[in-house]
Parts: sequence; structure tokens; C-alpha cells
Amino acid sequence: MTDAIALVTSNSSLLALWGALAMQWLLPIPASLHPINIWQQLATAIASKVNKLDDNTKQQQFSGLLAWSLMWLTVLILLVCLYQLVWIETAFHLVLLWLALDWRGTAKFSKRFIAAYSRENKAQCRLLLADKLNRHTDSLSLLGLGKAGAETQLLAYGRLVAGVLFWYALAGGIGAIMYRLAVGLAREWSPSRQQYRAFGQPAIKILAVLDIIPLRLFAVLISLGQNAKTALRGLASQGENWLLPGPGWLLVATGHKLSLSLGGPAIYDQVKMERPRIGGKIAPAALHLAQIDQLARTRLIVWVLIQTSLLIIFQGVR
Repeated sequence: MTDAIALVTSNSSLLALWGALAMQWLLPIPASLHPINIWQQLATAIASKVNKLDDNTKQQQFSGLLAWSLMWLTVLILLVCLYQLVWIETAFHLVLLWLALDWRGTAKFSKRFIAAYSRENKAQCRLLLADKLNRHTDSLSLLGLGKAGAETQLLAYGRLVAGVLFWYALAGGIGAIMYRLAVGLAREWSPSRQQYRAFGQPAIKILAVLDIIPLRLFAVLISLGQNAKTALRGLASQGENWLLPGPGWLLVATGHKLSLSLGGPAIYDQVKMERPRIGGKIAPAALHLAQIDQLARTRLIVWVLIQTSLLIIFQGVR
């Protein structure tokens, strides 16, 4: 045990990783006060000034790209400059990773949603999903709520934990927080909302590029173990069917592994959007949502252990 502690404390990247993991569980930031929430409110305010609905599609897309660049690159430049001034690099990366991660929040949402869904409390399920989805939840049936809950669980664990950890491994705390900010912009300017149909296209396309490697790696990790062949065959047959390549792999792998029916039509701003039906044939029940939660959490632990091992191998002890 002493040797393990000594190893962590002597490797700055490892110390920041495990320190951030511990802090985001022990010192959670209230959602209303979290910098990401403030960032998204700022994004809404900026969009209200520059997103002109009477412009043509190309002009709206160009405005969206300029707005995205203004917000994202400004923060990147500020962080790079600040990095030159910090005295303790480990603390700098630790704080940024702590702000970027949301493992605790995702686990809390999952637990509360499963409890409400097991009681068939549709009102509570809709309320919990309202803050997570870019679509109206008032008309969702129990089946629709189950599918939406499963998809929300998976994408939250994939993006807010696996994706953040992946970009931390590549670019430290700055990479982790910049990825999380890209997730926030894509969520706030989602093209599924009528007013951002064209304006939000650049944000969602950039996130798709950032997502593709970490979410596919997480999907492969999800596939391993029981029913691995079924999950991998599902990836081969349906992996490219989803609207976005990263989330598609994650949903397909889990759907086939647990034989769950995911995807299907969804209503955004009173408009019915046809989405591919993926996975198996079983409608998600509370038991399946609990299985998804357990599966995602155990695979994330494996992810952290693998990332820890790679940090030790490539960076050693400093």
C-alpha cells in the first residue's frame, strides 16, 4: 500500500488523475454553480445575438462556427497562457480535470432514474430527463422513458467520464476541460432544436470528431466479457447506422450485449425525427437500466486502471 501511494505521488500526471477522481466524488460542485453551467448560459446569450434565423443556411452555419471559435479558442488561449504562470503543474491539471469530470453526477442521475422507473413514476422520470435531453419529455411513454434513460446513462458515462479521461491522457487538464466545453457547446446549440438547426451544425460536427475515438474505445470495452461475440457482431452490422459515429458504437454495443432495443423515433420541438432502431428486441426495464449502470461503472474502473498503467509505463516516476 505504501509503495502504491509513493508511486502515485511521484508521478505528477497520475497524481492529478487520481486526485481529480477523488475530489469530484468528495467535493462535488452544485450544478447551478458549476463553471460548465455558466459556460452554457453564456453560449445561449451569445447565440441570441448572432444567430439570425432569417439568414440563409450557410450564413447561419458560418455564424455558428465563428461563435464556437470565439468561445472555445478564447478559453484555450487563456488556459495556455495561464499554464505558463502556474507554480504547481500537478494542481493545475488536477483542478481542470476535476472540473471536467462528472462521474458522480452521472451515477447520481442513474440511481435516481432507476428508482423512479422501477416505481413507474413517469412524472419523476420525465423531470429527471428534462435537464439531460434536448427534447420534450412530457409526451414520453414508459417505454420511451426507458429508452431515453438508457441512452442518457450511456452517453453521460461515455462523454463525461471516458471521453474526458481520454483527452486528459492526450493533452492533460487543458485537453480534458476543452473537450468538456465542446460537449457543452454541442448540447446548448444542438441542431435538434429548431432555432439551432443550422447554427449548431459546426458544434455537433466538431464534437463528433472529438468523440469518435474515446467513445468507440469505450464501446469495445463495453463489448468485452459476457456476450462479447454478440456485441461485436452488432457493431459490425449496425455500428455505422447511427447519426453520429461515436455514440452509435456505444449504443449498439450495449444494446446487443444486453439484447436491448434502443433508438427509434424521437420528437424534437414538436417534430418527429426518425432515428435508426438498434440493439436487440427487449424493451428496457428497471433491471436493464441497473445492468447498464453496473456495466458502465465496472468498465470505467477498468479504463482508469489501464490509463494508470499506461501513465506509469510511458511517464514513469518523476
